[in-house]
Amino acid sequence: MAMKRSGGGPSRGRQAAKFLGVSVLSGVVLAGLALPGVGAFGLAAKGTVEEFDDLPANMKTPPLSQRTVILDNQGGQIATVYSRDRTVVPLSQISPFMQKAIVSIEDARFYEHGAVDLKGVLRALNRNAQSGGVSEGASTLTQQYVKNVFIEEAGDDPEKVAVATQQTMGRKIKELKYAIKVEKELGKERILANYLNITFFGEQAYGVEAASQRYFSKHAKDLDLGEAALLAGVVQSPTRFDPVNFPKEATKRRNIVLQRMAELKNITPAQAKAEQAKPVKLNVSRPRSGCITAVDGAGFFCDYVRQVFLTDPAFGKTREARAKRWNEGGMTIRTTLDPQTQKSVQKSISDNVYQSDKVATAISMVEPGTGKVLGMGQSKPYGFGQNQTQINLSANFAQGGSKGFQPGSTFKPIIAAAALEEGKSADQSYSSPYSMSYPDEVETCGKPWKNYGESLTNENTSESGPYRMAEATAKSVNTYFVQLIGDVGLCPVAKMADKLGLKRADGKDVEQVPSIALGTQNMSPLSMAAAYAAFANHGVYCTPVVVTSATGPNGKHIDVPKSQCSRAMSEETANTINTLLRGVVEDGTGKQAGLDGRDSAGKTGTTDSRYAAWFVGYTPNLAGAVWVGGATENVSMQDITIGGRYHDKVYGGDTPGPIWRDAMNGALDGKPSYGFDTVPGIDTGSSGQDRPAKGHHRPRH
Repeated sequence: MAMKRSGGGPSRGRQAAKFLGVSVLSGVVLAGLALPGVGAFGLAAKGTVEEFDDLPANMKTPPLSQRTVILDNQGGQIATVYSRDRTVVPLSQISPFMQKAIVSIEDARFYEHGAVDLKGVLRALNRNAQSGGVSEGASTLTQQYVKNVFIEEAGDDPEKVAVATQQTMGRKIKELKYAIKVEKELGKERILANYLNITFFGEQAYGVEAASQRYFSKHAKDLDLGEAALLAGVVQSPTRFDPVNFPKEATKRRNIVLQRMAELKNITPAQAKAEQAKPVKLNVSRPRSGCITAVDGAGFFCDYVRQVFLTDPAFGKTREARAKRWNEGGMTIRTTLDPQTQKSVQKSISDNVYQSDKVATAISMVEPGTGKVLGMGQSKPYGFGQNQTQINLSANFAQGGSKGFQPGSTFKPIIAAAALEEGKSADQSYSSPYSMSYPDEVETCGKPWKNYGESLTNENTSESGPYRMAEATAKSVNTYFVQLIGDVGLCPVAKMADKLGLKRADGKDVEQVPSIALGTQNMSPLSMAAAYAAFANHGVYCTPVVVTSATGPNGKHIDVPKSQCSRAMSEETANTINTLLRGVVEDGTGKQAGLDGRDSAGKTGTTDSRYAAWFVGYTPNLAGAVWVGGATENVSMQDITIGGRYHDKVYGGDTPGPIWRDAMNGALDGKPSYGFDTVPGIDTGSSGQDRPAKGHHRPRH
């Protein structure tokens, strides 16, 4: 008796003998089975063997693409994303009925033959000859598995998929050689497990676990006889035998599988008859993939995680490598999203701005000292329908966002910080008239900016100086800050913006022009929130991060990008800005945004023609930016209703301010109340590690 190797396959000698027979017959048999005509190919046995020998010895087996689960910072699921819905399970987690059903209908002699079933080949050749066409194939489960590997490797590339499935002699020869290799290395049980995990069962379900969940809302290990027979029958033609859309065809096919199982004595005739009499009962779970399914309005946060994955070198050296890794999936990604903060963000949005409004709002929340993005939402939800969008209004263009919005006067604190770093005092006074011309010439980091007749005014005629920095900030006096820029120059302002991570939303550096004092260069809410977080964090800026940890399909840790923290300004400057911006919410334009019982600071912003209105503010432990404006085109926010409330004119303090207040109150409910003199966070350095601030943390209740 020939020796059997592990896994139940035949010995190498027997395997070789079988393949020799197939090689001799291949010019006729393979063409007769799989191709429209033999004569057109004229492939001799000798040529077939040479082509076989020229193939590489090892088959490239790509990782099976699976679901990736995205979690919040508490471990709750935000969304599941995948290019192919698949969950790989071991054979022990697949119902024995399923194992017997698939073998019975697809390859009854699976445990008796090697990679190639000569009896099956000859039987199929005979039946095909009798029918005059291709009525029966002879591919073994092993060969089918190899073919599926080729398809998996092709991914979603239509040209590669066509090559992987083309009916040519070369592909069949390649399939044969690799099938022999797979039989030798894996053995029967692993081949069966791999086949059941890779094959397509229709309805977007790849692998038996996903199919079991899709059709019956249960695990593959719990499939009963009838359910297993139904799934085994689907494999031959997932469209024709789709039980959701074609239940009659699926039932007929199920009954054929049951009959075949009885003929092979895998079940009794009585069992087969009993199951055949039963109607097909489905418990369908519709596929829920992608960020569109994210909970609590976190669709855009979810998409931002994807954009970070695709653009950050931490996840792969090239974009192609990162995209491949993302599509393969099977990861568990834990993010920075705080469910309490996100729920509060979403509630504030829905309470204050309607999805159907002419304008939209977007909110980003960042933790000072860590750069962690704790919340992100907008009134136009993630989707493809009316009043929905796929543009993340909080993010820069490179991360799936828009090209930004003019921040108006919320940019003024950056100018103040630059001036203070240059040695100016908060007591600096300027004439600050209601209207004035821009300075004739202003220093930049390069050639001086020259004025060719440009001028500006303040919001109201009553705003006429002289003013010092505190009052000018509280009242948002344009002419004061232009005079300040004329004094210190534009280069310090540009450098401060860079230190605070502020680039234009289109990715370009800020333009060095005096009108920057009016916030004329488009920014994103996330960038503004992260910049203001540096004021709360003693002047140390931390780059925004959204991923805290990740594991691959094998549970192995994946390195993730860390927040990079660096000092943008002295602690003294940051403290002065805190004092200035506290005045805005206590006695200035942002009074409606003030928080009860907590130290808070912030700045309003309203642009020309009221195309955009902002409030950007912070407490010692949370910073947030709120923007309101037209999502895809300019909308002048005058004589307008937003969230059911009529506005003669929209201001940064009366619309974005209350949205910010409501979102912050919910996010901070139950959290410690710190004073600005005891801010927890990072005091210096360039790493992403939390360090205690100087002094004691004395919560204010």
